[in-house]
Amino acid sequence: MQATKRLSSAGQSIWLDNITRDLLLTGTLERYIRDLSVTGLTSNPTIFDKALRHGSSYDASLRARARSGVSHEELFFGLALEDITRAADLFRPIHERTAGVDGWVSLEVSPLLASDAKSTLAQAKDLHARANRPNLFIKIPGTPDGLAAIEESIFAGIPINVTLLFSAKQYEAAAEAWLRGVERRIQAGLNPSVASVASLFVSRWDVAVAGKVAPALDNRLGIAVAQEAHGVYSKLLESARWRRVLNAGARPQRLLFASTGTKDPKLSDVLYVQNLIAPLTVNTMPEATLLAFAAHGEVDRTLSAEGGESAEVLIEFTRGGVDLEALAKRLQEEGAAAFVNSWKDLLEVIDSKAAVASKEYS
Repeated sequence: MQATKRLSSAGQSIWLDNITRDLLLTGTLERYIRDLSVTGLTSNPTIFDKALRHGSSYDASLRARARSGVSHEELFFGLALEDITRAADLFRPIHERTAGVDGWVSLEVSPLLASDAKSTLAQAKDLHARANRPNLFIKIPGTPDGLAAIEESIFAGIPINVTLLFSAKQYEAAAEAWLRGVERRIQAGLNPSVASVASLFVSRWDVAVAGKVAPALDNRLGIAVAQEAHGVYSKLLESARWRRVLNAGARPQRLLFASTGTKDPKLSDVLYVQNLIAPLTVNTMPEATLLAFAAHGEVDRTLSAEGGESAEVLIEFTRGGVDLEALAKRLQEEGAAAFVNSWKDLLEVIDSKAAVASKEYS
């Protein structure tokens, strides 16, 4: 049995952390769904920036939309929704077959709204309504400023992918925001089944401490943090509070492992996949990681619900001078800033291409 099929059979959903128009037009995404057990897809501003900057597949659609005179942000969301809805339709049979557990695609709100919960909620509602697909997650950063928007969006019935989580503590805060939104729906007599995933970024931990810790600790921090978060997730699944909302008809918010491409070329290119296998979780992989795992991945162990050796490993890093809480805060702040920069770069690309289109039609 192929490695990706074995991973799926182990109870973990395989999502692709990429979307381009070429993936859709060439049938590549369909092939990944059919042959590599891919059951979902995530996107972010950086992915769209690269797709628009380095290809011409969007040019015709951008030219047509540029004539309408809308803002560059609106131009982007128009292009993105074309891709996202097409991908959602490809995953729709999976979504229906799994009764809404899987088959999701994700689109992120503007990173510029990160500190404005009211505007984030408004944009989340607008994008979800315009897509008009039941299997669309709206991505909202799980920053301190984003938690209120996450709770309000869940209460409004919008499926949410909480992004930019870097620690068990940050994950637990995001899970709490989801849970409050669900509990409020139950109290209001509304359907509590509002899907959500919480995306924990893994590999950036190891990049952050590379060359700053003892060699024996190299490339162990990301996996240890993910193990700890999985342990917290497992405890929440067993908690009385979660079981009460599940009994009322809610679906659990699943833990998603993100940023799982190996950054160190000396390491296995499937390091973060093989070490983070667990049922009722998601691993969203860059395309290269997906293909590598399909070619030579192994499925021979799963994560412990108790967190495995994470506590011991994290203590070693603390003794080695790493302030884990401060680093988690820094990584989240840097991640949010990177998305803002990608967003600005993206709008600049659209601006330049829209200017060309305007000259063509002048």
